[in-house]
Amino acid sequence: MKKTSFFLLFSSVFLLWACSSTKKTESSNNTAATKIGEKTTPTPFINPESFNISKDAARISSPNGKNQLFFKLDAENSPVYKLIRNNKIVVGDSKMGFQFFDGDFNSSFEVLSIEKISGDETWKPVWGEVSEIRDNFNGCIVHLKHTILGRIMDIVFEVHNDGLGFRYVFPEQDAKNLIIIDESTEFQMVNDMKTFWIPGDYDSNEHIYSTTKISAIDNKEYKTMEVAIHGMALHDANSTQTPLTLKNETDGTHLCIHEAALLDFPAMQLVVNPKTLKFKAVLVPSTFEKIKASVNTPFKSPWRTIVTADNAAGLLESKLILNLNDPNVLEDVSWIKPQKYVGIWWDMHVGTATWDYTATQDMGSWDNLANKKPHGKHGATTERTKRYIDFASKNGFDGVLVEGWNIGWEGWFGKMQDSTFSFTTPYPDYNIDELSKYAASKGVKIICHHETSSSVTSYDKQMDKAYQFMKKYNMNSVKTGYVGRIVPKGEHHDGQYMVNHYAKVMRKTAENKIMVDMHEPTRLTGLHRTYPNFLSAEAARGNEFNAWSRGNAPEHETILPFTRLMGGPMDYTPGIFQTNMSAYDAKKTEKVHTTLSKQLALYVTMYSPLQMAADLIENYEGKPEFQFIKDVAVDWEDTKIINAEVGDYLTIARKAKGKNEWFIGSITDEKARNFDMKFDFLPAGKKFKAIIYADADDAHWDTKPAATKITEMNVSKDTMIKIKLAASGGCAISLKEF
Repeated sequence: MKKTSFFLLFSSVFLLWACSSTKKTESSNNTAATKIGEKTTPTPFINPESFNISKDAARISSPNGKNQLFFKLDAENSPVYKLIRNNKIVVGDSKMGFQFFDGDFNSSFEVLSIEKISGDETWKPVWGEVSEIRDNFNGCIVHLKHTILGRIMDIVFEVHNDGLGFRYVFPEQDAKNLIIIDESTEFQMVNDMKTFWIPGDYDSNEHIYSTTKISAIDNKEYKTMEVAIHGMALHDANSTQTPLTLKNETDGTHLCIHEAALLDFPAMQLVVNPKTLKFKAVLVPSTFEKIKASVNTPFKSPWRTIVTADNAAGLLESKLILNLNDPNVLEDVSWIKPQKYVGIWWDMHVGTATWDYTATQDMGSWDNLANKKPHGKHGATTERTKRYIDFASKNGFDGVLVEGWNIGWEGWFGKMQDSTFSFTTPYPDYNIDELSKYAASKGVKIICHHETSSSVTSYDKQMDKAYQFMKKYNMNSVKTGYVGRIVPKGEHHDGQYMVNHYAKVMRKTAENKIMVDMHEPTRLTGLHRTYPNFLSAEAARGNEFNAWSRGNAPEHETILPFTRLMGGPMDYTPGIFQTNMSAYDAKKTEKVHTTLSKQLALYVTMYSPLQMAADLIENYEGKPEFQFIKDVAVDWEDTKIINAEVGDYLTIARKAKGKNEWFIGSITDEKARNFDMKFDFLPAGKKFKAIIYADADDAHWDTKPAATKITEMNVSKDTMIKIKLAASGGCAISLKEF
């Protein structure tokens, strides 16, 4: 069907919604039944102009009318969608479907019926950037039958004011098991947009971001450029990962392509045709390279999402991905607490301590453990852990992370063996009985560390005992790690096998009332709404890369909020005060590519309910800037985006939950910037004491990173001040009502 015919169809066909048993609003169908918040409002009267449905085509508008979805079958009877925003095409005609082991499932369809759906409710997250979220959409369910294979498939579309979500649903049918070779979903761009991307990689998302036009996406250089990443699995040279963020430089429209509710399915990556500007979904393979997924009907795929915004700030304000996830499934959430922590961790990255214990680097069978000879640089000792507990207690921190506490670190890296670590056996110089009692006496929790070395089979076997061990010693938070190639061999970090493993960890920790922070998992897709004990994750290039590699470019932190963090919070580990690694070894040239003030601002701009003061505690002693880290909240009632430009700058103000306190973070890339800061988000008639942590006039990330000036003043809703950011600098402000 030609494009002109498609529009003529909708201009000539207009059907009012008739009340019948086959036409239901979302308030009465199964989709709505799974979306239950603490506060629910009835589905409002539906404007008939939001829907235009014929026998085999549909137009659906978002509640505010800005986004419009068009669906049809093309000349090959392939399902095709198109997305229009502000009366302009943002995603052109794009095909949908799959390739199954026994045949293509992307053409030869007939439409059985199209069902209208709609929803409007407000729900409260257990923790988050705001205290409540509205989920308001119009949509439809397209019921399809494949005329050759005879299988049934539904496509569910939800059109929100901030974007589009769609998923594939396979009802229970004769075909019980579906072997998926790949996915045929397309995203046809109509402009050669500015794009912020990292390469398609089945095993790592810890890459430096590139900024190019769509037509210039080419990741071949990453094979030699990213020498610091262990275990890459790059594939097509024109491939990228999601979230993929794009900007139309003509009208300012921003898009972010990603997915939501990734469960029992491989992660979606994208391959672009640089000539046609068409992105095609690529699923991460399993051990059997030609097979991407095996699912049993009934089955719902993850949502494919396109966040739409008129500017960069609109991307950060979107709650589309959270809204597409199922509600919290945990009955009791009283034990889930956002928190700040310190830890024995940075020592190992800068080389002043090690994770391993012995001088021989070969622990053998672990018999006669107490007789093994220590080399004297082990970081996780009883004495040092006590110092961290004392520091945390004195400064109001909730927890102390201890890495390297357990046996197995000797020569573990890259071995790909089924059994490496024990998660219930401490090293001889780490007295868990003594430390557990000491931490409790100080009102501090020890955060456990489970580096699996990607020996997933071993972790699966030990999981139950490991969590019981944690509970015995009063630990209710764990940081997991997946460094290296996955065991079993041939599986990938982002494949279906590992996606199911991460979900198992979420469930098992929840059953044991343990909060989890995952490092090296697949990138987040909003599942922290469903499992709020899943506090945070790394899943991107974190602050640690600055200690031992080429590091993170000054623009890195101005890109991450608009890309990786679109799917959920990140444990970026900010708060590095000693930014020159030569302080630990004169031969080192590595640096953190920010000023100290920018490290403070990251606590606001890099959202996470789990925030680490990541530096050595010795580097905080006597530093007045540390007060901001002590003061800043980790759970928020409201969030305001003051200014934003992807890859350039970002300023965010957040209100602490349950307090009349605001915190502001402002960061920039390699360019110094000046702007006016207004406080018009503050309540009228109220006065606040502001403590401003800013770059000094001569500050620069490379030459004078620690140059900071601290000022205090009273502000109100009508106040405006001048903010000056140094190159890769920042500004952090705390506001308390008086």
